[in-house]
Amino acid sequence: MGQVRVIDHPLVAHKLTLMRRKDTSTNDFRRLLTEISTLMSYEVLHDMPMHEITIDTPLESTTASVIDGKKLVVAAVLRAGAGIADGMLAVVPGARVGHIGLYRDPKTMVVVEYYFKMPGDLEERDVVIVDPLLATGHSAVAAVDRIKEYRAKSIKFVCLLTCPEGIAVLHDAHPDVPVYTAAIDRELDDNGFIRPGLGDAGDRIFGTA
Repeated sequence: MGQVRVIDHPLVAHKLTLMRRKDTSTNDFRRLLTEISTLMSYEVLHDMPMHEITIDTPLESTTASVIDGKKLVVAAVLRAGAGIADGMLAVVPGARVGHIGLYRDPKTMVVVEYYFKMPGDLEERDVVIVDPLLATGHSAVAAVDRIKEYRAKSIKFVCLLTCPEGIAVLHDAHPDVPVYTAAIDRELDDNGFIRPGLGDAGDRIFGTA
């Protein structure tokens, strides 16, 4: 499976189960996505760079550690990745946010980019690419390809769900990029959906099913 970290904390697993249910409302689905993303952030960002500052406590001056949040970029794969970005920003509000607009041409099945906007100086920044599902892996590869063009300091990929096929595709192209996920599901079906999965994440987030 390569560099894959399954974040299987009981709170994450519980909330993911609620998201999988087909009768979960759009409002609850969005709320749960934000909550899970916030919880996953603690593991995803465990190695964030830090630096020492001088502060005054009620008793004395001392040095203490703070995160270098301005060097972090959360890169959301549109449209569904925005939901995970919101949850991560709840933990690191100082992070910069980038967007990568991708869609799969229904005839050729080729990934097409329609939007790309990132903060400057990516070579000095740690980039976390976020997308709820790592299914076929083609969009993930395209997103990493683009970020690597800008020589980002480091790259991670974060998703709620994935499957063996998607992991294989991403790691065949980018074996150096670690994947953080809440679960690895059984398989990818003939229509490119993860099974048992949770359906189309974008439709469920925005109520467009």
